[in-house]
Amino acid sequence: MKSIQEDIKTGNFKQAYLLYGEEAYLKQQYKHNLEKALNPDGDTMNFNHYEGKGIDIRQLIDLCETLPFFADRRVILLEDTGFFKNKCEELADYMKELPGYLCMIFVESEVDKRSRMYKAVKACGRITEFKGQDEKTLMRWAAGLLGKAGKKITQRDMELLLTKTGTDMGNLRMELEKLICYTEGRDVVTGQDIEEICTTQTTNRIFDMVRAVTEKNQERALELYYDLLTLKEPPMRILFLLAKQYRQLLQVKQFGAAGLAQTEMASKLGVPTFAVRNIVSCARAYSISELEQAVRDFVDAEESVKTGRLEDKLSVELLIIKYSSKTAVKKA
Repeated sequence: MKSIQEDIKTGNFKQAYLLYGEEAYLKQQYKHNLEKALNPDGDTMNFNHYEGKGIDIRQLIDLCETLPFFADRRVILLEDTGFFKNKCEELADYMKELPGYLCMIFVESEVDKRSRMYKAVKACGRITEFKGQDEKTLMRWAAGLLGKAGKKITQRDMELLLTKTGTDMGNLRMELEKLICYTEGRDVVTGQDIEEICTTQTTNRIFDMVRAVTEKNQERALELYYDLLTLKEPPMRILFLLAKQYRQLLQVKQFGAAGLAQTEMASKLGVPTFAVRNIVSCARAYSISELEQAVRDFVDAEESVKTGRLEDKLSVELLIIKYSSKTAVKKA
């Protein structure tokens, strides 16, 4: 990312850029920054945008070979083409001899680093992967945005915010904008503000449901489940996310038995440290063998739905009832 910033600052651009990765917000920001720097006047004659699969490669190469019209540069932006996952031999060969006036920007969700296109861009341009940001980076960024609006927030309330919104920067940005508007006239964002105005992501609603289950609060667990169904969440997606949460409970239980610190657990699970604290708290309600059985039960439930033995909505409901029953699972 710093290399792209330096290119924009100096005006010494590469002939090809590949931006990819899971952090969509940052990826889009850098795409727009590059596009603006390469085409500052919004020149439509010498700027072309392609999106999606099925692009005619021969037609694209013909365009690349077309001299810019009363300009020094032709810019071509290509998004989600699949060129870096599927074979694209003709374009990969062409990348070896790009004309000096041409700059190509590829923006992809996934790439295969073994592909010829990936190697071709690496040889003639710059590749940047946009990974999910760690919790400290997200907290600094969010606090900075709040600070620009004259707002302050405690670390504990910042953790609450991330717990509700998740770590996607685009979603977090929208929730911060809501908070800034909601707290107009005040300079401190509180936990109550966050609870009242911020939207809890589905995965975090699932964790709330898991917590209710581990606390044997069956009424609350079922209420959260029905809320998710009302929000049109497919039962099989809920089952998948529940299974994922229980696998994480099992993993932290095993990590704890192996003597790992919570920071190490967070790294292995790919979640923020504060999220691990919540997972560890829930895992205390179970032994390792009970969690292993729970994971098997989720696999069996999925199989029952796929084979038609159980209806999807009912299968999830039965699991919630089983594991939130005060007599079903004894505390370890």
